[in-house]
Amino acid sequence: MKIVTDSGCDLTKEQCLKLGVTMLPLKVQLGEKTYLSGVDLTSEEFYDLLDQTEQMPLTSTPSVGEFADTYRKLAETDPEILSIHISSGLSGTYNAAEVAAQQVDASITVLDTLTLSAGTGWQVEAAARAVKAGWGKAKILEMLKQIQAASDTYFTLPDLKYLIAGGRISHLKGLLASLLGIKPIIQVNKTDGKYYDIGKKRSFLKAIQEIPELILKKYGEGAAFRTQIVHASNPEGGEMLRDAMNKVFRCEWVADGLLGPALGAHTGRGMIGLVHAPLAEFPQLP
Repeated sequence: MKIVTDSGCDLTKEQCLKLGVTMLPLKVQLGEKTYLSGVDLTSEEFYDLLDQTEQMPLTSTPSVGEFADTYRKLAETDPEILSIHISSGLSGTYNAAEVAAQQVDASITVLDTLTLSAGTGWQVEAAARAVKAGWGKAKILEMLKQIQAASDTYFTLPDLKYLIAGGRISHLKGLLASLLGIKPIIQVNKTDGKYYDIGKKRSFLKAIQEIPELILKKYGEGAAFRTQIVHASNPEGGEMLRDAMNKVFRCEWVADGLLGPALGAHTGRGMIGLVHAPLAEFPQLP
């Protein structure tokens, strides 16, 4: 079985190569130039470019034709393909993959993770490990369903202008929050895969500290989690969140991830995010 994903999972090229995963890059346009996210533009390069321009970045998905060509090439060696993608509630990537799958003579299952970044990356990595362990597709899909149900993604950010420009939050609501200096805590909803504001603070530091407080209300002090921080070129903020989590929970940390250009285009520099799942609900990975 072959595993396909997109760069919205925020796994690096090296990680995908090691896992045996084929990654189709999302595209980012800055000014007159278009880049392939995670391929010819690294996260660090992207945020530096963003700092140097007044123009808002634009993003686009891999085309149906690019997906179909990838599926056909992979099917030459293995006709069974599992294509795992960022939320259909936030991107057209899943829909493009679905259309392409209908055009290719192969057994292709397209999975909507209903999340993004490390939340999607966890599912991609688990599937790739299961393939190497010889698992069948049905068993892999059941494991991914468990990971999806157990995992939650929260994030906050110092500047709302990129979310507003990208249409990811209400323009009027976002503009008002920006004018008032409010920093939202946003959760990716597991039902529709969209962003929802679940808290507000007057400072970015307080917004970071609010994330473990929200988790505490649901699980209680001392709960054990699989956890990963993802940040948009803000390791200091990531350390603040890690310290706040470690004060109240028992965390098994996955190495920090960098928010890639395609997702960073909607947040700008500084975003701090957390993916977590209760260890008791997270399946044993092969």
